[in-house]
Amino acid sequence: MRRLLALASLIAALTPSASLAAQELVVGAGAPFQTITAAVAAAKPGSTIRVRSGIYREPTIVIRIAGIRLVGEGWPVLDGEGAREIVNIRADDVQVQGFELRNTGVAHMEDRAALRVIEASRCTIADNRFRQTLFAVYLQRAHDCTIRNNDIIGAGGGESNNGNGVHLWHSTGVRVIGNSIRGQRDGIYFEFSRGAVAEGNRSEGNARYGLHFMFSDSCTYTGNAFVANGAGVAVMYSKGIRMERNEFRDAVGSAAYALLLKEITDGALIENKFLNSSTGLYLEGASRLEIRGNEFRGNGWAVRLMADALDNRFIGNQFVSNAFDVATNSRTVRSSFDGNWWDAYRGYDIDRDGRGDVPFRPVRFFALVVEKHPEALLMLRSPVTSVLDAAERVFPVLTPPLADERPLMRPPQ
Repeated sequence: MRRLLALASLIAALTPSASLAAQELVVGAGAPFQTITAAVAAAKPGSTIRVRSGIYREPTIVIRIAGIRLVGEGWPVLDGEGAREIVNIRADDVQVQGFELRNTGVAHMEDRAALRVIEASRCTIADNRFRQTLFAVYLQRAHDCTIRNNDIIGAGGGESNNGNGVHLWHSTGVRVIGNSIRGQRDGIYFEFSRGAVAEGNRSEGNARYGLHFMFSDSCTYTGNAFVANGAGVAVMYSKGIRMERNEFRDAVGSAAYALLLKEITDGALIENKFLNSSTGLYLEGASRLEIRGNEFRGNGWAVRLMADALDNRFIGNQFVSNAFDVATNSRTVRSSFDGNWWDAYRGYDIDRDGRGDVPFRPVRFFALVVEKHPEALLMLRSPVTSVLDAAERVFPVLTPPLADERPLMRPPQ
């Protein structure tokens, strides 16, 4: 019996009590704590720190205790005074919610962030506002964290005085969901990160890329909108990427791409929209991709397919009102088109199976001319180019032998 009592006492001593897990500390005018730093120092694992409305100018707040919930009431402002990072998280299971973090200042010798997570797991950064910050949220070797429903507005202007909205470095299993990001250098940037999910975000008007990721395998991007970013979206040196039901639009400029894929393998682009951009989809060194059910509408070049893009399959896509549906830099193209709908197709369907009875060749002769001589684009609407294209369609000699053998007669539903 004595042994049982001793064992029970030991378990009770090692197990946090209900009162400890529910500990709540209040910060603000007339509250027990006047600064967030003091409340964090007094907190225990599982504590909730409630911060009342106001402006808080403190040294960088560092959270080293697991399970802390830092909750703002009435949008308290955490001001970096143009001189420092604002919050560092260095413990697991920490939540930060309901704050406005602003004014980190510009630092050219460091990636200064409003909120940085360092080697921690299962953090939640939700329902915050970020204003005039270099980097807004920066995850560094973090795992299984969630960044959700934050509103991020950078300083705007050029790239040199701006960081990224959401930045992942060597992190795994991170979920970036429902955020609005504007005026940063890159809206979302993943680097050396695996298994990440970006869903329902809007990344708009950023100086460089709305989404930029490199060396980040097995990531999924669903239902995001990337709008009017300086260079569009760039996806590089990764494999196993799935991009579904996203909207890429209004990427305008000589070096802008709604979506650039470089050295990407074994992925899928499903039911995305590529709209009103200089180039809709650019593939260089991209291989074994399934590109299905996408809409290419109102672009200069809908698809630019370089010679080193191999074994990609275009199935059931729509090509509408583009200056060039497909362009390439070689007569040898090793990707296939099957059952797409082309608004320029003028074939027929005698057996009424919904597929054209004659192939459609999507590469215009004039597209090859422009690829080698960009200045020729000035003649795009010239009658001469129409005559040359018509002659090449009748007697194809110079364009690559690339064809959709059974194009759709009407747009897919």
